[in-house]
Amino acid sequence: MKIKKILNNNAVVVNDHGEEKIVMGSGIAFQKRKNDIIDPSLVEKVFIMDDPDQYGHLQEMLGTLPEEEIAASEQIISYAEHELEVTFNKHIHIALTDHLSFALERIRKGTMIQNTLLDEIRILYPREFQIGLHAKDIIRGALQVDIPVDEVGYIAMHIHTAWKNAGVRGTAAEMAAMIRDLAEGVEQATGIVLERGSANYERLVTQLENILRTDENGKLLSELNPEIVRIAKERYTRAYVQAIEISGLVEEDYGYVLSDSQRVYIAMEINRINTRSTNGNIS
Repeated sequence: MKIKKILNNNAVVVNDHGEEKIVMGSGIAFQKRKNDIIDPSLVEKVFIMDDPDQYGHLQEMLGTLPEEEIAASEQIISYAEHELEVTFNKHIHIALTDHLSFALERIRKGTMIQNTLLDEIRILYPREFQIGLHAKDIIRGALQVDIPVDEVGYIAMHIHTAWKNAGVRGTAAEMAAMIRDLAEGVEQATGIVLERGSANYERLVTQLENILRTDENGKLLSELNPEIVRIAKERYTRAYVQAIEISGLVEEDYGYVLSDSQRVYIAMEINRINTRSTNGNIS
């Protein structure tokens, strides 16, 4: 590998048998110049130009952002890959580092952004959230910046998106937002606002996630037998009408059409909360 361009002390553009690549490694460019040979044992990560736009963005980012921020981001990614036993799509190296850089800039300016999906992220993606908490420690140790828990949630979302290898960056966030809106719809139907962080709210969010869960072919995993759907509609008539109203709002906002089976599940949650409230067992 021959150096074509030094991006920073830990990243260089190389010519590897006629193919251009970005390679990264601790101190890989130390005391190096253009056309010097890179020791392969120092290479920790390799990026090839399979997507010219992303490749160009990565090259620009590595050449302009502070090295300590890039190093912190890479440490978070490596930790997450180790904890989840996966190798992420290379896009995470751009997405997370970009986000971290903007977040640090906002924090230094005293501009805080509230993560309105924080409770749902904590419940839906517990492993990713724990990684986000570890990332908070990494950032504090490496950059002497204490990020708020809202940013922990955003980091968790980036890790989740990378882990699931979603084609669209906003997919996981949209799912969390839809579950939040469904939960709020159930609260409005029952007239009861559940305390965020409570076991009852966590159960509701988990149930709603299960209602929306599909297999690799897009088939719902919680589809009910048609006869059970018919009986439930009769038994929970009022709650089912409320579930229809909630599903209409979700379709309008997200373009997601809930099935009769999913509406029945929502009706059952409405009925469960109403029943527990009557018995004094809800908060």
